[in-house]
Amino acid sequence: MASDPAADADESTPAGDPAGVDSRPARRLLLEVGVGVLLLVLLRVFVIQSFHVPSGSMEPTIRPGDRVVVTKIGAGAVERGDVIVFDGTTTFAGGVSDPSVPRGRLGRALSAGASTVSIDLGEQDYLKRVVGVGGDTVSCTPDGGLVVNAEPAAEPWLAPGELPCETPFDVGVPPERLFVLGDNRSESADSRSHLGDPGGGMVPLDDVVGHVVWRYWPLARTGGLGD
Repeated sequence: MASDPAADADESTPAGDPAGVDSRPARRLLLEVGVGVLLLVLLRVFVIQSFHVPSGSMEPTIRPGDRVVVTKIGAGAVERGDVIVFDGTTTFAGGVSDPSVPRGRLGRALSAGASTVSIDLGEQDYLKRVVGVGGDTVSCTPDGGLVVNAEPAAEPWLAPGELPCETPFDVGVPPERLFVLGDNRSESADSRSHLGDPGGGMVPLDDVVGHVVWRYWPLARTGGLGD
């Protein structure tokens, strides 16, 4: 009896697959997973990243245990009053960066991508408020408050009774640098704590990760920072 060519074609196994198993769905799934991971990495590197806040140095604005979203879009466009996250590995933590990891925004991009796949490059991030930008003169006394460029600076984010500073200081902020303070001045190790260190506690603009724009945990306080 002559065979039916059409039937033979339907019953044949896929070319190159002697076991008779079609691997195309598995390859498609791997491709979709790979694309999803790539998009996640790109999102963290260039757009947004979330951070957990372990300390009370920014109370009452941000409390211990809060989780915040940081936007990296326009990270270098920093103004007074902005709450930022920055890499303080060499400026605040007193460490030495890995010479194999580029500094600045390229290094931050590599770090964000590495953290997505659970690789720690040893950076130490800090969350503070900007009170002085390049070219500013920033001074403070316990009684006179914070003064920027000879003008009193309003600080509505300080808790009632919180002194603007406990020890007077008067500094000039170099170009491409930032002077940062915590809102909880009595509990914050910030630029004031590093005035005598190399760099004078000034944060390089290139070390800025991004601006804090949203609190998503705890749910009872979800929203913006209310500045």
